[in-house]
Amino acid sequence: MFGKLFSRNKDKGAVTFVAPLTGKAVQLEAVPDPVFSQKIAGDGIAIEPTEGLLVAPVDAKVIHLFNTGHAIGLQTADGLEILMHLGIDTVNLGGKGFKALVEIGSEVKAGDALIEFDIEVIKNAGYPLITPIIITNGDVVEKMEKHLGEVTHGQGNVLEITVKA
Repeated sequence: MFGKLFSRNKDKGAVTFVAPLTGKAVQLEAVPDPVFSQKIAGDGIAIEPTEGLLVAPVDAKVIHLFNTGHAIGLQTADGLEILMHLGIDTVNLGGKGFKALVEIGSEVKAGDALIEFDIEVIKNAGYPLITPIIITNGDVVEKMEKHLGEVTHGQGNVLEITVKA
């Protein structure tokens, strides 16, 4: 229905994710919340952000946006469902410090701005900034390759996912 919204490596069948945040990409196990660290909600990576802008990691459609602006769900044309949760327990801020730049149903390209957030508001409230980036429907994933270290939003290759045929 949406066509091929994002570039795919035709030879490998892989979907490449650019960094959705600027900061340091780490293993999901580093997240201080068992829902994420034990991969209950899905597998992926986490990023410790140093800037307050979340961008789309792939071309996708916004399928969920929490009214507090602290988390967003995307779906790619191949059916990958992505959850990005800014910080831990940040739902408790009631939207303070978060500004959604898109709405449910928006079609976005890799690198498009999704949510602005105030790092100081989150820090001052005592919540961890670490942000899980997960695939919530892992049953469609054949292979996931993670690239960790320093990242810049809209650039690089933080995840490469091969979708099952």
